[in-house]
Formats: sequence, structure tokens, C-alpha cells
Amino acid sequence: MVSGPLAGIRIVEFAGIGPGPFCGMLLADLGADVVRIDRADSVGRGRPDVFNRGKRSIAIDLKQADGVEAALSLMDRADGLIEGYRPGVMERLGLGPDVAHGRNAKLVYGRMTGWGQTGPWASMAGHDIDYIALTGALHTMGRRNEPPAPPLNLVGDFGGGALYLAMGLLAGVIEARTSGKGQVIDCAMIDGAASLMTMFFGMKAAGMWSAERDSNLLDGGAHFYDTYECADGRWLAIGAIEPQFHAALLKGLGLPEDEFGMYLDRTRWPEHAQRIAMRVKEKTRDEWMHTFDGTDACVAPVLSMDEAPNHPHNAARGTFIESFGVIQPAPAPRFSRSSGAIHGEPPLAGQQSVGVMESWGVDGSAASGFLATGAVVQA
Repeated sequence: MVSGPLAGIRIVEFAGIGPGPFCGMLLADLGADVVRIDRADSVGRGRPDVFNRGKRSIAIDLKQADGVEAALSLMDRADGLIEGYRPGVMERLGLGPDVAHGRNAKLVYGRMTGWGQTGPWASMAGHDIDYIALTGALHTMGRRNEPPAPPLNLVGDFGGGALYLAMGLLAGVIEARTSGKGQVIDCAMIDGAASLMTMFFGMKAAGMWSAERDSNLLDGGAHFYDTYECADGRWLAIGAIEPQFHAALLKGLGLPEDEFGMYLDRTRWPEHAQRIAMRVKEKTRDEWMHTFDGTDACVAPVLSMDEAPNHPHNAARGTFIESFGVIQPAPAPRFSRSSGAIHGEPPLAGQQSVGVMESWGVDGSAASGFLATGAVVQA
């Protein structure tokens, strides 16, 4: 029995990469029945992808008229949809919002793109680094006098894309229950990444943020918000912003608080950083963590992906779990009464084609016809 706060919600996801599948995974973890429409020619190829955990796969040939009808028959029964094609592709396939809403007025049609459905760059290709470059986010990241540092693809694809699409879809589904009408969610990674920069634009307007990298409160410019190398070549992350936390940091380091004076004085940050760097270099990372564990100094070890699942705090919370032979982050967030879970292994393309049509109530004769013509393929 599938559990989670989204149990009973049906989502159709058109196969893609990056933020679309991640959004679908988040919804599936929380109990939504997420059906991924894979290409018919992908059956028997590829490998299971962690992003597809808890989903089911139906393989459809969208080049056939019967394949388009098969996809529409699922969209007719869905609460929400995820697609990540370039603007106009779904319309050319005969699966655009107008067609969908003509058959299922309550469908929330989620469109995931980098640049959005409109604007002069809407039809251009791009990736996370491009989207965050246009929002001012990338410019803020990295060391002074060095190139901007790409923050993996966490900010555009997953933070600005998948999370905003998940929020948009759920908001649309809630609204549709009142209005009886679905709508289109134009989720652009550039919009989401810009939204994530709200605090920094506010700080800039207040004269609290400099355009120079590595010179601000949260970009590594402050001695109390940075990473420091230890004696063993490993690193500490320090985030002691508030005065009481800064005092606890200095106490743990064995540095005299009075010599740091007005610690928010930016002119002294380089000097203070040098002193802290020299002190941190005197011990190993784990020796420092023995000192700081249980304190309010806001100090944490910089862990590798191999180390992170085994940290005592992560282990106690079950932040990482092993499922289908893969160590991976557990579903988040947590619920007191209807927790999410990983509801199944990532399917291969077309693995549940027949089961999906049966469970979603597609007419039996129509389903048989789709299979007979090859419009739908069962792996």
C-alpha cells in the first residue's frame, strides 16, 4: 500500500533529464502515483535511474496517432503533468495544453524549461550554468580574482527548477479542487534561480552586498563564514555569524576574543581569516570536531559523499538510506503522520505498460489495440 501525503494524486511525467525527473521523484516519494512515459524505442536499453525510484513506466511511440491517443488517455485521468521539452514540442505532438484541457479541464500542466515558454531566448538550448549566469547568482560564487565557481547544478536545475515545479504543481492541484479548472505552470529555471537570489538583491539594495566576489558575509569573504584546511588536508566549514556563536568559535580555537574586536569590521576580515587558517592547520579535522562537537560554534566537517551517510547525525536521522543496492538520500521532508517512502525500484522503460493502463482505467479494448499496433510497448 503506497503511503504519503500525496497518495491518490496521479502525475504523468514525460521522460526527460534533470529537473523534470527529480520533480517527479519528489512527488513519488511523498506517495503520488507517478507514471513516466518513456519512448517506445528505449525499451530494452538503458539502466535504472535513481531519479525514477517509486515511479512506474509505460513505453509509448508518440510518432503514432495511437501513441498520442494512449498518452492522452493517461492525461485524461491525471491530476498533474510534467514535461521538459522545448516550447512548442508538445503542441506539435498533439499533446499541448489546449488539447489536454479540452479533455481534462482540471489537469495541472507543468512545463519545465530553462529559459521559460516566452522571451527571446525561449527556444535556445542551455544548462544550469547558463541559467544561473543570467540571474546574477553565478557571479556571486567563487574566490576573489578567480573565475566564478559553478555550484554543481544545484541552483538552477534542482533548486530553481524541480523544487519550484513541485510547488507549482501542488499549488495548482489544490486550486483546481476549488475552481474545477487546471492551468499551465510555466516553470523556468531562470525564474526559480532568480527567486532564490531574493535575499541577496535585498542586501544589495541596502548597501550590504558588494559585487566583488569573496568580500561579503556569505560568500567566503568573512573569516567566520568560510572553509579552512586542517592538518590532514581535510576541511572544516565554519558559519559562526552571530556574536555568541563567534565567541564559541574563538573559545574552541583557543584564540583571544578581545583581539578580534569588532568582528563584523570588513577591513579586518582578511587578517582574522589568516589567524584562523593558521590555527586550524594545527590539528586534524576529526580532532577539531572532537573539540566542537556539542557546541554552538557552528562548525561542521566537510564530508565527502562516501563519508556523509556514515556521520552519526545523518545515521541517527536516516538522512541517507540504502535501497535497491544504492546508498541515496532519503525522502524529504518528514511528516509526523503520513511519511513518504521509496515505493519501489526505478523501473526500466515500459516495465509496467500494461499495469499502468489497467490501474488507471484505460478501456481494455483500447489498451489491447495500443499494444497490438506497437503504440504502447510492454517490456
